[in-house]
Amino acid sequence: MTRLTRRQFGKVAAASAALAGAGLPQFSEGQAPVTGRQFPPGFVWGCATAAYQIEGGVHEGGRGPSVWDIFSHTPGKTYHGDTGDVADDSYHLYKEDVGLLKDLGVTAYRMSMAWPRIFPEGKGQPSQAGLDYYKRVLDELLAHQITPYVTLFHWDLPAALPGGWESRATALAFGDYAAYVSRQLSDRVQHFMTTNELVCFTDLGYKVGQFAPGLKLPRAEANQVRHHGILAHGLAVQAIRANAPRAQVGLAENATICVPIIEDRANVEAARRATREENAPFLTTLLEGAYPESYLRREGANAPRIEPGDMQAIGSALDFVGLNAYTPNYVRADGSERGYAIEPDPASYPHMASPWLKLGPECIYWTVRNVSEIWSPKAIYITENGCSSADVPTADGRIEDTDRVMYLRNHLTHLQRAAAEGFPIKGYFLWSLMDNFEWVDGYSKRFGIHYVDYKTLKRTPKQSAAWYRAAIARNAVV
Repeated sequence: MTRLTRRQFGKVAAASAALAGAGLPQFSEGQAPVTGRQFPPGFVWGCATAAYQIEGGVHEGGRGPSVWDIFSHTPGKTYHGDTGDVADDSYHLYKEDVGLLKDLGVTAYRMSMAWPRIFPEGKGQPSQAGLDYYKRVLDELLAHQITPYVTLFHWDLPAALPGGWESRATALAFGDYAAYVSRQLSDRVQHFMTTNELVCFTDLGYKVGQFAPGLKLPRAEANQVRHHGILAHGLAVQAIRANAPRAQVGLAENATICVPIIEDRANVEAARRATREENAPFLTTLLEGAYPESYLRREGANAPRIEPGDMQAIGSALDFVGLNAYTPNYVRADGSERGYAIEPDPASYPHMASPWLKLGPECIYWTVRNVSEIWSPKAIYITENGCSSADVPTADGRIEDTDRVMYLRNHLTHLQRAAAEGFPIKGYFLWSLMDNFEWVDGYSKRFGIHYVDYKTLKRTPKQSAAWYRAAIARNAVV
């Protein structure tokens, strides 16, 4: 048999196509649209942002300082000393930003409220100007038939609270804040999330020191911070139930996502077991209303101090669980006491513009499946999913972020699998509506589907915005 080179094969294929006339192109162009990639009727499509990352206006409307104001103004803490003082200036440009949402065709918007804009001191006298600002934003959303999903805390802790999350009093103050906001806004908001990503504002802020306030506490103190974080969540759930009884309540959590390295019985079970263990101090505890014995045994004398009533509050029933899904941890079954091992990433493992953002789109399926099979929540939303990209405008002003389109298409393909298999996935919030202040990375990493020129604050839709608009219009992966 004669072997053909790639070039010879190409010539033969071209000749065959020519002999067939226009048959092959006509067949290709005439194929029926791909079916079977639709999401359920009523699926919620949205975008997500956070107050400190987009609002700016840090000295306006009576807003008090947050720990992130102080941290970002501390030399060496953020990229090039970037701060959220102006960010995207959504404080003044919120109507334009609602217009971006409307143009996408989303039905929902996940936004956060700045605690120090409502309570400049963290507690005590609320600011009417701060409350009125959020009423204006909410009214603008509702006028455009966009349902607000409000996160009460996305890391901008009022700096005036003594001890921050080291203090149990902060959890109590958060409960009071949640009671006030839900009571005042229950006519406008029917979906509340208490906290965003517990591990980020506890461990990264008080144990690792990477995020505000930048502390590196010993293990026992760090575990107590964790406890205060989940206690704050629980007290907020109780407060919202009491003051906005018709509202749905949940949280947005970046649970450690465990993906079986091979989809067989042993590895799937290992990934499920790992999900419960790796999320022990946060999602596992609040969904079960008790710390896992394995966690308490592992921490020993460093385990958190628990006061009467704490676990009842922490385990308050939720209407939905929000999951922030970005990247996987691959798990294999082994013979250890835990029954699983997390695979290390080789140096060659691919990632997006942010080094931590490893590619693994199946993670979005497995976080939904694992959480569903372990805890059977009433409903699940993907409250964040997206990626950074090296977005550079072309000469004519276009932003062709094809890598972001690739990332989103692949993740939504796996999310559609979860929906098709009957898991209770109710909606998806893309992170993020627009480029913004990316915490310690400042403005060096762009996560938005709208490009923001930080000199002029002009917003420009990227290719990914067009892609997302098409997906929403078809309620399907496109």
